[in-house]
Amino acid sequence: MAIPAIPSYPLPTTLPDPAVSWGIDPARAAILVHDMQEYFLRAYSLTEEPMSAVLPNIRALIDAADCQGIPVFFSAQPPAQHPLRRGLLSEFWGEGMGTDEDAAIVEPLAPREGHTVLTKWRYSAFERTDLRETLAYAGRDQLIITGVYGHMGCKVTAVDAFMSDVQAFLVADAIADFTREDHEETLDWVGRRCGRVLTTAAILDMIEER
Repeated sequence: MAIPAIPSYPLPTTLPDPAVSWGIDPARAAILVHDMQEYFLRAYSLTEEPMSAVLPNIRALIDAADCQGIPVFFSAQPPAQHPLRRGLLSEFWGEGMGTDEDAAIVEPLAPREGHTVLTKWRYSAFERTDLRETLAYAGRDQLIITGVYGHMGCKVTAVDAFMSDVQAFLVADAIADFTREDHEETLDWVGRRCGRVLTTAAILDMIEER
């Protein structure tokens, strides 16, 4: 089932007041690129906001991470999921993506050597994956979250990070959502309840000044 077209909207410019004063330490951080797959991005215009800004912002964060030795993780749902694996997702979203082309990470963000691609089965990148264990093994307790969709996968991943004592940093202008209202609600909730909301520029400053 194709996802209906998502109308373009301007990215929010006002961030919630921070509840915590966390800063990013490149020796503790990892970056997550959440669900930036062809199937999901076909719903957007790539030449208008939010996606016209989100794609280059994620690219800039990945490039900075590679320069600083920060691990980069991609979450990606598999195509043609068996009904027993897809479970209740099918009742909300149908059968999902069907082909390898649907499942591919979009070309501007294509994973490079040294990046890790996680097979993801539910909204959260922690659920039914080894992200939690991999972060622990690497000594990483900060997760910079980018991708789609804000009020589902990105938000729930931030909550799960918090539940695992991993500091979640949600990148306000490197996520996209169904609507600006959904986007703003996600920033507000995460910023007040489980993480810190920052812009791409602020995160790059923190990464590059170390």
